Amino acid sequence: MWIYEKRLQFPVKITATNPKYAQMIISQYGGPDGELSASMRYLAQRYTMPTKEVGGLLTDIGTEELAHMEIICAMVYQLTRDMTLEDAKTAGFDAYYIDHTKDCGFPGGSRTAI
Repeated sequence: MWIYEKRLQFPVKITATNPKYAQMIISQYGGPDGELSASMRYLAQRYTMPTKEVGGLLTDIGTEELAHMEIICAMVYQLTRDMTLEDAKTAGFDAYYIDHTKDCGFPGGSRTAI
């Protein structure tokens, strides 16, 4: 059993919008070397371990990788939260990023609920 604390292990406090920098680190979401892939590898491999202790260690490492994912998500959000449509186009986010995250179905593309 795990207890989830609603705070980041290492707080992220980015104040400047920088879509180019976000574009560089967004690969850490997924892909072969991303945090999500690392987590899934550890969590899947735990079942093949010869002892429960080693399996438990891999469970600990896998869940820690998920905590890293939260930090990466916070970084990308803070780096892109105030970007304009022009910033998004210049950074190459216009085709995918806008469709999947900026609007979120809220009026005017706001990231806050009605």
